[in-house]
Amino acid sequence: MIQSSRFISCAAIGVVSSLVALTAMTASAQTRTFNTEQHKVNAITVVKGLKHPWAVAFLPDGRMLVTERGGNMRVVDGGKLVDAPIAGLPKATEFGQGGLLDVVVHPKYAENGWIYWSYNAVEGGLHGTEVARGKLGGTRDKPAMTDVQVLFKMSPKSERGFHFGSRIVFDRDGYMYVGFGDRGDSPAKGANQRSQQLNDHAGKTIRLFDDGRVPPDNPFVKTKDAKPEIYTLGNRNIQGAALNPRTNKVWTHEHGPQGGDEINILTPGTNFGWPVITYGANYGTGSKIGEGTEKAGMAQPLHQWTPSIAVAGMAFLGSDGNGVTRPNNFSKWNGNVLVGALAGQMVVRLTLDGDKVVAQERMFVRELGRVRDVRQGPDGNVYVVTDAPDGELIRLEPAK
Repeated sequence: MIQSSRFISCAAIGVVSSLVALTAMTASAQTRTFNTEQHKVNAITVVKGLKHPWAVAFLPDGRMLVTERGGNMRVVDGGKLVDAPIAGLPKATEFGQGGLLDVVVHPKYAENGWIYWSYNAVEGGLHGTEVARGKLGGTRDKPAMTDVQVLFKMSPKSERGFHFGSRIVFDRDGYMYVGFGDRGDSPAKGANQRSQQLNDHAGKTIRLFDDGRVPPDNPFVKTKDAKPEIYTLGNRNIQGAALNPRTNKVWTHEHGPQGGDEINILTPGTNFGWPVITYGANYGTGSKIGEGTEKAGMAQPLHQWTPSIAVAGMAFLGSDGNGVTRPNNFSKWNGNVLVGALAGQMVVRLTLDGDKVVAQERMFVRELGRVRDVRQGPDGNVYVVTDAPDGELIRLEPAK
């Protein structure tokens, strides 16, 4: 079929076992071949039968972790899905767009063994995103999470089922960033400005130490009544995040309404404008939202898509997403950014000149399904998960 359009520092034996396990997929795996502008690509189905998978992460022994929105974290071992989900996680409640969401391994996983994930949790009948960490134990057949710690709880929570976010990313200085959505609270209830309120975690990114403590130099630590974890505000629904390995800056992207999907670079205290400014429009009527597309004191996006493609997942080629170097088998894509798309059902390749997007290629359009996450594996290939009741983990590799 033809169409145009963390990593972890570990001992050499661990690296070898990881690469062997990732590449030892069965010959019977489904393979499709696509032409792109610069590479011919094989898309190989690693596993099927995932229930609305949300994120994929890699362990140094070659195993992969995949979250399912319904609340299970699964292990892929030697190219096969382990029957038993990981036991011992706090309850993640599937509700609307919420459930079990992102998963990442600590950049120093080989030293500390920490795995981090985000999920929707219920308190007093209200829903909101939380972040926890734990260590993978149990057996290969019956894995279990131990030493579980809940590090963060969104406040206030909401009765709504929209815009939970979220992605987790680390920078090279050891800080953890988590992006959230505005929870989609109805303007009829007077809550459409939640993203602009500093006493509310909705529509923000936060910055924490890896153990959940608040850094004393966060931008709003000394602001009266502000949530001290807040790093940026004015975000609508963050669905992708990755560290630019060249600059050590965190890049995020978020959904816009009927347009205005955005890529942004996080800087402390920045207001990205939602819902005061946006390139999107109201659903149904197409009418203007807020005050237009620009306002003093509010940042413009680095890049935006109108109409929306429903961005999801982000990867800098040559990096694990947390700034740690990984091999990249797509030599002509070095330094490029890959972004998945749900409604657009594709992977978009962005070419950069510094911090400017100078070109884009839409690949695999309506061929793989709704792409929820994009990550580069330690074997140098690219992995995506597709959001469906029978979702897939797919490996993208250059065709020979």
